[in-house]
Amino acid sequence: MNLTKKKNLAAKVFSVGRSRIVFLKSRLNEIKEAITKQDMRDLHKDGAIMIREIKGRRTKTASGGRTGPGKIKKSVNKRKKEYMSITRKLRRHLYHEKTQGKISKEDYTNARKKIRNRFFRSKNHLKEHLGGIKS
Repeated sequence: MNLTKKKNLAAKVFSVGRSRIVFLKSRLNEIKEAITKQDMRDLHKDGAIMIREIKGRRTKTASGGRTGPGKIKKSVNKRKKEYMSITRKLRRHLYHEKTQGKISKEDYTNARKKIRNRFFRSKNHLKEHLGGIKS
């Protein structure tokens, strides 16, 4: 009698591995008839299906924990908001500089690329950079 499907269903219902599910040999016919999750629960309650205990160590002892730079979890949303606010501010300033004719089109495109690559720390940094270009 092949009961692998029943064993899989029982494992799914009780959230355990298949190797931990044990069927009582005397009640195999009842188990064979079970088709729903509720049937499996009822059979477990009656004692036809048993769940083995876990062998060996249950939990690994917690180590000191790795705390390198890769493990620091800052929210992406915060970084993104910061990036968006500074980028918009710098692009707006750059656009006004271009419309007033203070910088050339080439300098404008180069500065836009640098803004996208987070070259400038702040608006003052951008102004210093543009001041160096003009003179």
